Amino acid sequence: MPQTGTHDDSRKPSRGPPPTHLPDDPEPRELLASGTAPADVAAKYPTSSLAWAQLADEAFERGSVVESYAYARTGYHRGLDALRRSGWKGHGPVPWEHEPNRGFLRALHGLARAAQAIGEQAEYERCTQFLQDSSPAAAQTLG
Repeated sequence: MPQTGTHDDSRKPSRGPPPTHLPDDPEPRELLASGTAPADVAAKYPTSSLAWAQLADEAFERGSVVESYAYARTGYHRGLDALRRSGWKGHGPVPWEHEPNRGFLRALHGLARAAQAIGEQAEYERCTQFLQDSSPAAAQTLG
């Protein structure tokens, strides 16, 4: 006789939330690709996680870690807003393979990187796990 409170789902298929695909927003991506300064793109398109992620990367590369952290956090929160508008419920796949998701994923990676650099270990671990859970491909690609 089974124990009370146990439930065997081993024969049922495992189903998680569906992947979230952010809507395409090509203008910021095209401006960045054409060499427009990320600060100009972020000013024109402040909801673009990609512009904020690029600002975070550039700040980190020049050693401005706190500035990088602030840019990455802005891009991360803009991305969370966009994910929620797209039906995301706080967890589930955010595929790297879908290009419009990359700005959010890059901002999340940048936030983890900057958090580690300033010694904020709990934030680093949370963001690193969130990136891995959201997109193993992004975690591998971004390092």
